[in-house]
Amino acid sequence: MSVLHPVAESPDPVLENHQPLGGRIVTKPFMLLGLLVLIGGYFILRRFLFGMGDVSHMSNGYPIGTWVVLDVVIGTAFGCGGFAMALLVYILNRNVYHPLIRPALLGGVFGYTLAGLAVMIDLGRYWNAFNLLMPWYAQINSVIFEVALCVMAYITVLWIEFWPAFLERMPSAIKKRFNLDKFQVFLRRYMYVFIALGVLLPTMHQSSLGSVLLIMGSKLSPLWYTQWLPLLFLISALAMGYGVVMLEATLVQRSFKLPSEAALLTKLSRVVAGLLVLFLIVRIGDLLARGQLGLAFNFDRYSILFLIETALFAAPIAILASQRRCANTRLRFLATISLLAAGSLYRMNGYLLAVNPGNGWTYFPSAPELMITVGVVCLEIMLYLIFIKTLPVLPGRTAKAGRPS
Repeated sequence: MSVLHPVAESPDPVLENHQPLGGRIVTKPFMLLGLLVLIGGYFILRRFLFGMGDVSHMSNGYPIGTWVVLDVVIGTAFGCGGFAMALLVYILNRNVYHPLIRPALLGGVFGYTLAGLAVMIDLGRYWNAFNLLMPWYAQINSVIFEVALCVMAYITVLWIEFWPAFLERMPSAIKKRFNLDKFQVFLRRYMYVFIALGVLLPTMHQSSLGSVLLIMGSKLSPLWYTQWLPLLFLISALAMGYGVVMLEATLVQRSFKLPSEAALLTKLSRVVAGLLVLFLIVRIGDLLARGQLGLAFNFDRYSILFLIETALFAAPIAILASQRRCANTRLRFLATISLLAAGSLYRMNGYLLAVNPGNGWTYFPSAPELMITVGVVCLEIMLYLIFIKTLPVLPGRTAKAGRPS
């Protein structure tokens, strides 16, 4: 059994034998990604040398821009694959999904780590970030303080959970020299503690990202402002986490000519469909209860955004809830894209597009702002490719069959 997951036994021991994918790391797409990372790095350097105003259009009216919304609010939801799969496998005891755990965990590692990097870029006084860890500076009544601490703790937990992949690949001589065998035994014995934290922490901060919007009050459109925001953000994070797992599995399988995980993904699709139905019931039911549903048909900017977002949430249900349609890889892929677009738009609307700060404030991200975000995303993809090719991330039978396309 993999030391990464000592709590659950897989019914098929072959699936526990994770292997590196292998193949060339530096390819033409990889170099293109590297170029975009360099461009993003150039603008990050300018931000730290000449200040935020040199590369950003953020203002007092819009202090939250694309770095927080895209890289943190949306990026961490994309990184919830590990959290979502751990909840399914270890809490709900659905061991059949165990082969999807480690790739999902890797996505979470990079999603959250690079979100933390984006926060450092966004902070005006980034050199004071360490004050979060000083008890005498703690703002225990602040929801943002809770989000910051939870995200920092969860990044640490994710790397600890992924550490067995490094140990499995590490030469025995190095492990003996640095006495890492004991650490490996420690992880095998107490990994269940980190798994529990890995479910608790994202449950807290993903719901708290919704709580942050409660502070906005009348600045946020009534189509989005509700006391149910914490629950809606948590449900959407879980759905997006499963969506990313399905997307990554499909892209890796198609790109590297691996055996299909269609049977597992079809089963997982029903879980996602259930979450989407629950989300829409809470969302529409709340609007009906508050008497605000009529705003959805005003056909102004907010109404159109709401209708597009709702359509993107509803469309995948027809595919993911049907075993016949979901067996079609192309339809399942399109449904996953729609789901991720819906969750992203919901979060972007709540933090940016459906917000009216008053006093004529407007915001549109600058080209350098967008390039920094593109660079962060490309860096995540590059690191993901490096890790799956050099570390035991993919299930053994899958990895052995893989060959780069």
